[in-house]
Amino acid sequence: MKTQRQYFGTDGIRGRVGHSLVNPEFVLKLGWAVGCVLANGGGSKVLIGKDTRISGYMLESALEAGLSAAGVDIHLLGPMPTPAIAYLTRTLRAKAGIVISASHNPYYDNGIKFFSADGSKLADDIELAIEQQLQRPIMTVESAKLGKAYRINDAPGRYIEFCKSTVASSVNFKGMKIVVDCAHGATYHIAPHVFSELGAEVLELGVDPDGFNINSSCGSTRPEVLQQIVVSEEADVGIALDGDGDRLIMVDRMGNVVDGDELLYIIAKQQHSLGELAGGVVGTIMSNLGLEIALQKLNIPFSRSKVGDRYVMEELLKSGWSLGGEASGHIICLRKTTTGDGIISALQVLAAMCQTGLGLHELKADLVKYPQTIVNVSMQQRIDIDNDTRFTKLLTEAQAQLHGYGRILLRPSGTEPLMRIMVEGEEAVQVETIAKLLAVQVEEIIKQHANT
Repeated sequence: MKTQRQYFGTDGIRGRVGHSLVNPEFVLKLGWAVGCVLANGGGSKVLIGKDTRISGYMLESALEAGLSAAGVDIHLLGPMPTPAIAYLTRTLRAKAGIVISASHNPYYDNGIKFFSADGSKLADDIELAIEQQLQRPIMTVESAKLGKAYRINDAPGRYIEFCKSTVASSVNFKGMKIVVDCAHGATYHIAPHVFSELGAEVLELGVDPDGFNINSSCGSTRPEVLQQIVVSEEADVGIALDGDGDRLIMVDRMGNVVDGDELLYIIAKQQHSLGELAGGVVGTIMSNLGLEIALQKLNIPFSRSKVGDRYVMEELLKSGWSLGGEASGHIICLRKTTTGDGIISALQVLAAMCQTGLGLHELKADLVKYPQTIVNVSMQQRIDIDNDTRFTKLLTEAQAQLHGYGRILLRPSGTEPLMRIMVEGEEAVQVETIAKLLAVQVEEIIKQHANT
């Protein structure tokens, strides 16, 4: 039987700064445990990068101390996108890469996530080994073996060149007007350069981080300002990244949001037409049914994983496929890189626009999305919904109302204290009605759990 993880969620360790696990004491010990398990001490090298949250300085120092105590050398990257840290971990031959970020969450949250030496997310057994190490007291190596800290000053330039290399040299964005929203996050000093150096005229948004404004009314989760500017500036396309740069949402020239399902379809269709798509496409249980149907029409196989890019990756590796992603905008192009990357995914979409001569709106036109509503219900403690018959009964009754033409999913978020309810069907009004009723019923069950 699989051992339950105590600290790690679907994407590392995340929470409110100063509470739970995101505090200096725990993070110091975490750094030590990672040094012992992942790098095996002995002068090994680990990279640390972060997004632009004010708490990043504190957590970086704590990790640095813990890793040094384990005898591990630390190479500090400063503010860098999560996928950049994965790339640099590989190319600099580090034993591991550590990211200090809470992705699309507000500034008062933060987290720690890890990459192995090959630039992929940690396997479950490695995370379990780290958790076991955390149960032991810290043992500092002798002074002569303590880890040293270095700063890598050319990290942004290295990553910019790598991103540019993922599109063919014949692709030129000259004549294309792009609005880029960096969410005041880790891509603020990178993304605009990538697109402008490939020839585009770039208008910048969200490039003035102050430690507090990351993801605040901007970025992939709040694209409203981007939509307005794309229309007012008559731009060809808008690009919205999240705080750590692994998530992408785009906006077409008419101001319509183009989500991860639609972007995945555009990339898959273009790769398929060029003979570059290996096998099929992996989505998640939350991917819109319209994506699956549109891919079927192109004879492109489609499979679903659990929610979370780590599970999309597992399915890709198991199938031997190269492309997968989530509606939220995590898209993995294994032919280009080893993890979800907002900038690289955007480049693939822009390349498709250049190669076909079509706009974003036209490229996604063949994907007709089913009405889908997602409602979040707050919860303070994790609940095992699989072993609670009240949830099972609710889902069975709600599913019956769709008469076989739709899907209903209920799952705890792996990154936030929320229960997510997704209802998908043929009729928008019916979908929204069922979702709202379920939310009320789920909230009542959560309250009952809290009172027991």
